Amino acid sequence: MRALFFGTPAIAVPSLEALASIADVVGVVCQPDRPAGRGLELKAPPVKVKALELGLPVVQPEKVRTPEFAAWVADARADVALVIAYGRILPKAVLEAPRRGCMNLHASILPRYRGAAPITWAIVGGEAETGISLMQMDEGMDTGPVYAVHRAPIGPDTTADELAIDLGALAARVVREDLRRAVDGALALAPQDHEAATHAALLKKEDGRIRWERSARQIHDHIRGMTSWPGAFTTIDGKALKVLAARVESEADQAGAPPGTVVMAGRSVVIVACGAGAIQILRAQAEGRKPLAAADLVAGRTLQTGMVLGR
Repeated sequence: MRALFFGTPAIAVPSLEALASIADVVGVVCQPDRPAGRGLELKAPPVKVKALELGLPVVQPEKVRTPEFAAWVADARADVALVIAYGRILPKAVLEAPRRGCMNLHASILPRYRGAAPITWAIVGGEAETGISLMQMDEGMDTGPVYAVHRAPIGPDTTADELAIDLGALAARVVREDLRRAVDGALALAPQDHEAATHAALLKKEDGRIRWERSARQIHDHIRGMTSWPGAFTTIDGKALKVLAARVESEADQAGAPPGTVVMAGRSVVIVACGAGAIQILRAQAEGRKPLAAADLVAGRTLQTGMVLGR
């Protein structure tokens, strides 16, 4: 089986390794190197790093909607192109070039959470389960028919970063168990119920803002879902405070305190009132400072009883 692989971030690396173990990978496509860190030095994406370790050819097109790139895909004479978290929408000419087209490993139970950020929005939505859907790609946004769905639980305190690691491993298992059968036509395709679809929009920095009027559980889900990007944040006197870790303290109202009020800032605990119940901030980072545990935030007077966050 000749295969192309499209992917960019760390979640895609296990699938590339799995594909290389069952197929002749004739090309790996990932996004270009990008500036990163304080020095803004060019950094290769994780998929490129792994592909080079495996001795696989890598291409990093700036644009995929060009005749030249479509011709390159066609010239590869692949049986299938496997896509996971590549980060760009592929045009029809690319989708149809491999013998069996392009197949996508999408990190949700389709048709729910179609789009760019299914892991984050599933956690923010309070879901207890997600999964990997192996689907045949079409020109829509994750709208194609599905070969198989492998499910995975979402723990009540699991962060987006942790879930991405779990789903990356699950996707690799799907590659080993189902991809060859899909290419050979041994798996039936099931059309999606488009009426049941939900959208997982591309994340923006502002999506991380904590809305204190929501319930404690919703805010807790928001904080863990936004970890580590764009990051959950609020403000103190107009300056940003990133909330890195928290837990639900109570589902009961905190003596009628307005949402966002620090109702307790003791030696080892910081409790903030929500629209319903309260959360305990475990770790946070004030603007221009390093991350600190709650006790250190109180000792440094960053957080004090009576402060109102997000005002």
